[in-house]
Amino acid sequence: MSRTLLFEQTNNPGIFVEGIAVRTTNLDGRSQNDIGNLWTKFIAENIAEQIKARLSDDIYCVYTDYENDHTGWYTAVLGCRISGPNDTEGMFTALIPKGSYRVYKPEGKFPDCVADTWRQIWQDEAPRSYIADYDLYKAGAGSFESTETEVYVGFI
Repeated sequence: MSRTLLFEQTNNPGIFVEGIAVRTTNLDGRSQNDIGNLWTKFIAENIAEQIKARLSDDIYCVYTDYENDHTGWYTAVLGCRISGPNDTEGMFTALIPKGSYRVYKPEGKFPDCVADTWRQIWQDEAPRSYIADYDLYKAGAGSFESTETEVYVGFI
């Protein structure tokens, strides 16, 4: 059952995120596996604590370096916001550029609701920028299932 996907429009001032990365594609479910493994490593190796310059405990998953659109290859970066470019060994820094973004607030069972939101976004024919998109996982949830998430999608 499909529901209408609601969003707000916002302007992003430009954000840097430092963390770990993987090159992946949505074809044949590969990204679900690759990004799942990235999350496993992020948690098991306590990557957030290794990001000394992090501005908060919020976690970002940035989708960038798109080959073409959501059907091609892209880089996923899982990490924390920092104030500017950093060259921490073993870490990758992604820039979420200044621009216009649609903000979606996934509803339903976490984390399935995030994947459901992305599937609906992929079906939307609105003109996307395909420069950088991201998920924001807000710190402070009482449980894994109650994690507050926002999905930001860059549009032209």
